[in-house]
Amino acid sequence: MSELFGTLPDGTAVHRWTLERAGVRVRVLSYGGIVQSVQVPDRDGRTADVVLGLSGLDGYLAHPEPFLGALIGRYANRIAGGRFPLDGRTYALERNEGTNSLHGGGRGFDKRLWEVTPVGHGIRLSRTSPHGEEGFPGRLEVTATYALDASGALHITYTAVTDAPTVVNLTSHSYWNLSGSGNAGGHELRLAASRYTPVDADLIPTGDLAEVAGTRFDFRRAREVGSGYDHNLVLDKGVTHAPVEVAELYDPASGRVLTVSTTEPGLQLYTADHLGDPFAPGDGIALETQRFPDSPNRPRFPSTELRPGEVFRSETVYGFSAR
Repeated sequence: MSELFGTLPDGTAVHRWTLERAGVRVRVLSYGGIVQSVQVPDRDGRTADVVLGLSGLDGYLAHPEPFLGALIGRYANRIAGGRFPLDGRTYALERNEGTNSLHGGGRGFDKRLWEVTPVGHGIRLSRTSPHGEEGFPGRLEVTATYALDASGALHITYTAVTDAPTVVNLTSHSYWNLSGSGNAGGHELRLAASRYTPVDADLIPTGDLAEVAGTRFDFRRAREVGSGYDHNLVLDKGVTHAPVEVAELYDPASGRVLTVSTTEPGLQLYTADHLGDPFAPGDGIALETQRFPDSPNRPRFPSTELRPGEVFRSETVYGFSAR
């Protein structure tokens, strides 16, 4: 089911699609592939919205930087210096965070209109990113499918093909607050990650894969999240063909539980310490499944290269329950 959500400055209509199954209701925008709301019940059956979202399109246009619920690409996270080498050539990207490229540039996938097609218990978003968009090479044909399974879990599946060698890293930038309001720092997090990628002052990985043991990055046993995180955790499972559960977020107050399963080797834990109006710092927790930041400049990291004839595929599943 879709409805008009608003219009862009050029008059183009933006629609909101509603998916509903097994007591879960998800709303997605054709603009930016934004997950605007996810409504799930607590331990007493009371429903609340557990992602940070805005009520109107104007709000998203006026406050683009938090990337609230958006589909991120061509390259999620940071590329140092806005440059990367590929096949003997260096590509220069738009630098939209100091000297670095962040989340695909100033007009990444989060600020593009997507074509939406209903499919089963979900929708498929698609668009073609032309060669040179934000500096990235190759004409990239992308799809992102949002679907609810019989249990109410939200599956987000990305695919992409290219006509020239390029790099790709896609994710969803939802901020989770399982209480439905207030600060999320008291949520308890468990992560199947024994290592993380340390960063410099600009949040660019140093290239090391450090052990989490004895550090504040150790979430192998569930504990309160707190604040001060914008870091990539190296998932123990690595790259997998099918999604594997890697994280559990629990809110003791409501009893709501979020599980995250993915095919990806990394997860960016971001505690939203810089959120502004209409939210406050720490109001949500982002769990962004991904390849590692700055991978095109780090041969030791899992590759993000995509070549003609290959198919990029990534899937992440968000499961909901209460206890």
